[in-house]
Amino acid sequence: MASADLSLTADYLRLVRRKNMFGFALLLLLAAAAGLSLHVGSLQLPWSEIFSALWNWDAADRTAHVIQQIRLPRATAAVLAGGSLGIAGAVMQTVLKNPLASPFTIGVSHGAAFGASFAIIFLGAGQAAGAGTFTPGLLIASSFAGALLAVGFILMLASIKGVSTEAVILSGVALSSFFGAATMLLQYFASDVQVAASVFWTFGDLGKAGWTENLLMGGVLAATLTFFLFDRWNHNALLWGDEVAASLGIRVRKLRLTAMLLSSLTVAVTTSFLGVIGFVGLMAPHLARLFVGSDHRFLLTSSALTGALMLLVSDIIARILIPPVILPVGIITSFAGTPLFLYLLTRKGKS
Repeated sequence: MASADLSLTADYLRLVRRKNMFGFALLLLLAAAAGLSLHVGSLQLPWSEIFSALWNWDAADRTAHVIQQIRLPRATAAVLAGGSLGIAGAVMQTVLKNPLASPFTIGVSHGAAFGASFAIIFLGAGQAAGAGTFTPGLLIASSFAGALLAVGFILMLASIKGVSTEAVILSGVALSSFFGAATMLLQYFASDVQVAASVFWTFGDLGKAGWTENLLMGGVLAATLTFFLFDRWNHNALLWGDEVAASLGIRVRKLRLTAMLLSSLTVAVTTSFLGVIGFVGLMAPHLARLFVGSDHRFLLTSSALTGALMLLVSDIIARILIPPVILPVGIITSFAGTPLFLYLLTRKGKS
């Protein structure tokens, strides 16, 4: 008996070590991608000048400006936004019990985008396209309200007995279409400048983020990740079903509502600053599960790191694909995510 227990303990420790090694590998890849992100672009910078600009923040030369005010904020935004979307996707897939759930597929991102457009057009949060002046607090609040509309509808539908997981996803598609139409209606009554600002906001572009936006996204990401890590055992229990979780003393409805609200807040903050970035929240958790499984002790951080790496690599591709044009990163993630979404949909249909 003792030898069997020792064998199980050794197997468990080996499994944990392998999962931790995956996280460490993601960190190394993320660091390499971040370095490459600082290097590539219309202006190829030598590594010596990059390290000098990172080390000396008082420098006023062209290289320092490009690194400190353009490329580093952009890379930081990719890491923070990708991590936020990865966590939100993992949480939504767990609480909705749907592997196809993500902020993009269930309409939360489009709801947040509608809220941002409403703030830009009717509340005066946007004053000019591209380099316009925006009110972060107003944008976040309005974006969060739009995301809550989508979340409320999805939660209500998911709570109805007999509604399949496919129906929830299809309702998300319909919800995305509804918010898209509502956004176009707002744009129809807006001025040219407001329409330009609103359309620009839907592209999903990391170039919109500066250090202020990154600070806010980082704060929300840190708070959300900390909360979900402390709540990881409750989410693990939810994987076994609502009945099992309830028998362990977990208030399932409160858990599901809190998780959806917090993940929606994370998505709303990201969307209000960067626009709609599709499929990262869908792909990152699935890729992470291939290596660490569904245990939220490892899944949450792995999904965050995977999402950060995916978005950073997508941004590098967007910058070098058609030089000197810099494509919005949302275009790259949508092209990459569509085949995976169709694969998951057909695989689930067959099963």
